[in-house]
Amino acid sequence: MRFGLFGSAAARRPTGNEPAEFDSSEGFRDFIEYNVEAEALGFHGTFVVEHHFTGYGQVSATINLLTWLGARTTTLRLGTAVMVLPWHNPVLLAEQAATLDLLSGGRLDFGVGKGYRYNEFAGFCVDMDEADARFTECLDVIMKAWTSDRPFSHRGKYWAFDDIVVEPPTAQHPHPPIWMGAGGESSVRRVAEAGYNLLLGQYAQPADVGRSIAAYKAGVEASGRRFDPMQVGVTRAFFVCDTESDKEAALERRLANRVRQLKLATRPDGTVHGGPDRATGDPDAVNRGSAMYGTPDQIAEKLDELRRVGVSYVLINGGGSGGGARGRVSLRRFAAEVMPDFVAELPARAAE
Repeated sequence: MRFGLFGSAAARRPTGNEPAEFDSSEGFRDFIEYNVEAEALGFHGTFVVEHHFTGYGQVSATINLLTWLGARTTTLRLGTAVMVLPWHNPVLLAEQAATLDLLSGGRLDFGVGKGYRYNEFAGFCVDMDEADARFTECLDVIMKAWTSDRPFSHRGKYWAFDDIVVEPPTAQHPHPPIWMGAGGESSVRRVAEAGYNLLLGQYAQPADVGRSIAAYKAGVEASGRRFDPMQVGVTRAFFVCDTESDKEAALERRLANRVRQLKLATRPDGTVHGGPDRATGDPDAVNRGSAMYGTPDQIAEKLDELRRVGVSYVLINGGGSGGGARGRVSLRRFAAEVMPDFVAELPARAAE
């Protein structure tokens, strides 16, 4: 198996009660150091979210943050999970992403999505019903921008460009890998047929993950390509701890965070527009069935369950740890007490 990170930083907004030396960048800088250490511990890559208007400082300028991280690392893959295309100028985004890919020596994993949080669409004054069409047009322009050696023009419903050559070129050719989130079988197959890599959300239960991977594999092979299990990233929340009380506290933190995020995604009529937070069923059962919390042995059991349904690339999210020193200790323990058993088995399994 291969391991990477998934997550977000947070920059707190100062209030009138904060001391004069309050550092609103502390959360972002801690996130950078966490990723730098993850590279040294053997993690393959990191995927960073894009969100806006939360009130609690989630990452909004994803490309900027990854560029800073790219300057601090040498091998870590730099992933977006995801750039929400319906509200981005495709040419400006293509330029920014290509710059990151070029400066990092070809380490960009370009994850894209349609968006699902109502409050973001409302904030940008973009109709959520236009998300599909805006996404498709934006991605089409980005791909043309990265692969066209000659000037091109575009006349679409939402964007128009005249006689342009987009610079700089990407380091990876013909372009960085495209990663796309999906959940249902039909959407997973569409990702496969388009030739993109697949991102699966952190709340899907193992059996559902297995069905998604099977559908993706079938779609890839039906298109005449070879299926590579490393083209599927599966996000899992994790927290290494030794006591049941610590485990329960982490589960409560994760559930509270999910409820907070669901509020941002909920339309005025009470519906939620898809996305990774849409997992149905009892919230507590979904939480416990998907999170890898507990002792190293308990986490290893969860990983083995994922491996049996076809998972090879696991993106771990340490949000349940609460971050800071506790999150750093959890990361180190995962790398030292869990990862070796799974990474060491990869050559033997590949030879079978």
